[in-house]
Amino acid sequence: MSEIRNDENNIIQNDSQETTEIDSTKSVDLQQGKKKSAKSKWISRGILLAVIVIAVLLVVFVKPVRDGFAKITSMFATGDFTVIGDFVKSYGVYAAAVSFLLMILQSVVAPLPAFLLTFANANLFGWWQGAILSWSSAMAGATVCFFIARILGRDAVIKLTSKVGLQQIDGFFEKYGKNTILICRLLPFVSFDIVSYAAGLTSMSFWSFFVATGIGQLPATIVYSYVGGMLTGGAKLFVTALLILFALTALIFLARQIYMQRNKNKKEGKEEGKEA
Repeated sequence: MSEIRNDENNIIQNDSQETTEIDSTKSVDLQQGKKKSAKSKWISRGILLAVIVIAVLLVVFVKPVRDGFAKITSMFATGDFTVIGDFVKSYGVYAAAVSFLLMILQSVVAPLPAFLLTFANANLFGWWQGAILSWSSAMAGATVCFFIARILGRDAVIKLTSKVGLQQIDGFFEKYGKNTILICRLLPFVSFDIVSYAAGLTSMSFWSFFVATGIGQLPATIVYSYVGGMLTGGAKLFVTALLILFALTALIFLARQIYMQRNKNKKEGKEEGKEA
């Protein structure tokens, strides 16, 4: 009997040692995984910072690049999509590639209006070809903004956008969560790029952001492209007025929702005060 008990004790001790070794191995693997993740993040941050520094240096010290950047920003500032269209068209067979890069640039350098480029693409390439180009390039631009924010953090995003604009979008995210992406895409004069930056600062996963972005911007892209493909002469004024009306309608809807929610919160607060 004593031999059997000794064997059992030995088995238990061996199992205990094996369990301890497994737990120790898991702990070491977890620590190594955290170190690799931190190292990878720092490498990504270093690469991104290097790219940004190089881009800034080119704009500041290389005259052709500086003049080209100034021309692009002035084009968007005019609010005339035909000016942007002429610029893109001047590159001939490379026009689509230039438009793609231009969309990414306007995404990073918020708050340049993307819908002007969407109109220009539709006017140059046809409404459905322009829609595909605008949608895919806008997705690429949104992805870049998301990862800039995710890697570099809030301070860098504020420098690229504005503190006030970012705080406003933060309020939307606190109130509407992931629906913020869909809501803000309905407003043609709200910088959707700031929304992409703000999303990168939240705990939202990239794929959740990517899917919501793709779905949210698709209807507006199709509508803008279809209208943009028909724009000629006096139609420009009509469409501008239509977009303003559309934006005001969406703003009124959002204001109503915010007002109703505030009243609801006040009533709940009063009821809690009475119960106390």
